[in-house]
Amino acid sequence: MTAQTGPARHGKTASAPETPAFTETQLREVVELMFYAYRDFTGRADAVLADSDMGRAHHRALHFIGRNPGITVAELLAILRITKQSLARVLNDLVARGYVLQERGRSDRRQRHMRLSDSGEALVREVSAAQQALVAEALAAGGPDAPAMLRTVLGRLIAPKDRTAILQAIYGPERDRRDPP
Repeated sequence: MTAQTGPARHGKTASAPETPAFTETQLREVVELMFYAYRDFTGRADAVLADSDMGRAHHRALHFIGRNPGITVAELLAILRITKQSLARVLNDLVARGYVLQERGRSDRRQRHMRLSDSGEALVREVSAAQQALVAEALAAGGPDAPAMLRTVLGRLIAPKDRTAILQAIYGPERDRRDPP
């Protein structure tokens, strides 16, 4: 059985270039590999975070606050797509531990702008180091084209409505044009 991934499925015209068809087995194997890769990728961070009695929600919040100094709670909620209640619990913990600093907005005092403290930045570096080492090893095994190929594949897994904004947030407005639009 072949899973259709070509133009007809996406509503493109017949004159569009054909997208290769992949077998159901190939697609299932890739999905399963992604589950195992995610398990081990997050497992490295989990081990570091466990020493501080923190979990993945803490890690995601720390990562995006670190990548976006001055981010507001509303902006972080939009990125993480979690409930305000869930984020409040994590943020209160991170602020209480001194990993995240908050400042009230200058124009809107209701807003809280967040950034990492020095200890928050150190924790993010420690957690990221384990993950970056795993990614570097995997990319090296994939050869010189692996980084661009993986950026393309992962970029295309992002919902089309969000893709451009997310890729620009990661790479900047002048991102590598080989990456998916």
